[in-house]
Amino acid sequence: MQLGDWKFSAFHDGRFKLDGGAMFGVVPKIFWQKKHPADDLNRIDLDLRCLLVEHGSRRILVDTGMGDRWSEKQLGIFALERRPNQLLAELAEAGITRESITDVVLTHLHFDHCGGTLREEGGRLQPVFSGARHWVQKRHWEWAGGPSERDRASFRAEDFEALAEHGQLQLVDGAQEIMPGVRVTPVSGHTPGQQIVEFHTGRQVVVFVADLLPFLSQVHVPWIMGFDLNPLLTVTEKKLFLTRAAEDDYILVFEHDHVNEAATVKFEEGKFRPDRVFTLAGGLPPTP
Repeated sequence: MQLGDWKFSAFHDGRFKLDGGAMFGVVPKIFWQKKHPADDLNRIDLDLRCLLVEHGSRRILVDTGMGDRWSEKQLGIFALERRPNQLLAELAEAGITRESITDVVLTHLHFDHCGGTLREEGGRLQPVFSGARHWVQKRHWEWAGGPSERDRASFRAEDFEALAEHGQLQLVDGAQEIMPGVRVTPVSGHTPGQQIVEFHTGRQVVVFVADLLPFLSQVHVPWIMGFDLNPLLTVTEKKLFLTRAAEDDYILVFEHDHVNEAATVKFEEGKFRPDRVFTLAGGLPPTP
């Protein structure tokens, strides 16, 4: 999708499954299963969608998927479906080398968002995107270094710790513009210091919404994840964000929705609802 001199493309690191109840918290299965059918282990499909943004001399990648370093047991638990080096392979097929990525913005450091950040080379973990700065919220970096018992399993230190050692870590303290037109905003209901990433193109704002809104179906404000550490804060953050998104016609890009890639939203009859749903490759459909 082209918006002025900004180009937006979706790439994937495969697909995996998580428990549907965990993804929808207290929402009864009879409601969420209509959009997200579960397998016999109650698991639903999640995409591992990453966003590439090209603007001027910058190539900005948002999140890196799960990567390759998983045991056979873990592959079975998560029903991970991906070809080796899938994200890099998809980028290469589009003529984009890993060395040409100038910036990696990590929304947070859960394994399904940063697992493809490092890879093993010569018996050591090295950054995959060797020329890129990696942007992480300072608060989240500190949390990931000592998570709670409740969310410890969501982090694998080997996915991110070496960034600091290699001098490629750029910590961000709060909401700010990290490069021209690129703004990060912390949302901490899911995990302290998660950041959504906004691209202000001069035409429309494109937002990679990460785990604030994993699926399009979760524009319904009460539909939040059981994984969220502070669910009431998530509800507040969603309402504030969706109000801005509806008023200003933001384009939302979903990380985990394997059916719906991007959408705008509207406020109608007292609820936030999907408006135009589309793919980045197809471009934004006209307003009805």
